[in-house]
Amino acid sequence: MKGEECTLYHGGLKGAETVFGETAEKCKLNEVIFSFDGHKLNRDKNTVTLSEEDLLRGDISMELASRMMNRTYYETTKIRKVLQTIFHMVNKGHQIFVIGTILKDNSVKGGTGWAVELAKLFNRPLHVYDQSHKKWFTWKEEAWQEDTPTIAYDTFVGSGTRYLSDDGKEAIEKLFDDSFSQ
Repeated sequence: MKGEECTLYHGGLKGAETVFGETAEKCKLNEVIFSFDGHKLNRDKNTVTLSEEDLLRGDISMELASRMMNRTYYETTKIRKVLQTIFHMVNKGHQIFVIGTILKDNSVKGGTGWAVELAKLFNRPLHVYDQSHKKWFTWKEEAWQEDTPTIAYDTFVGSGTRYLSDDGKEAIEKLFDDSFSQ
């Protein structure tokens, strides 16, 4: 597959999403950033600002989100909009790549965990680079299994922690090298 045939979807935030975007640009991939009015982005290229109507299509009960992720999310407009935006990313991207930390309950730490839960729900190929273990894991048969994934679909999501380690950055760059070097 050629880079020009692929589209990366992400949220334009600092850390993992910025590095996914920068690396995609180097590899000549298409890039779409989903956002909403008033949201501060670290990377702002090919941004789609979701309307209130668009955001509502990704709406979810905060109680349900809290239950799915085994943590408490309080009802705030910004958190709701962030979760709604993540819905659009996962809905558009066929394969999901996340940089973060896998927790004992199989969820992923932070807001990034919502992308992971939606990917599981939508039955998307799902891969997490766990920065604490310095390894990639793929969700298969209801469990995380160590893996070395590649980008295998023409649409994919790159998301993750704002606190990207050097190893996490290298994992993103290697993912693109392994997927697109000829």
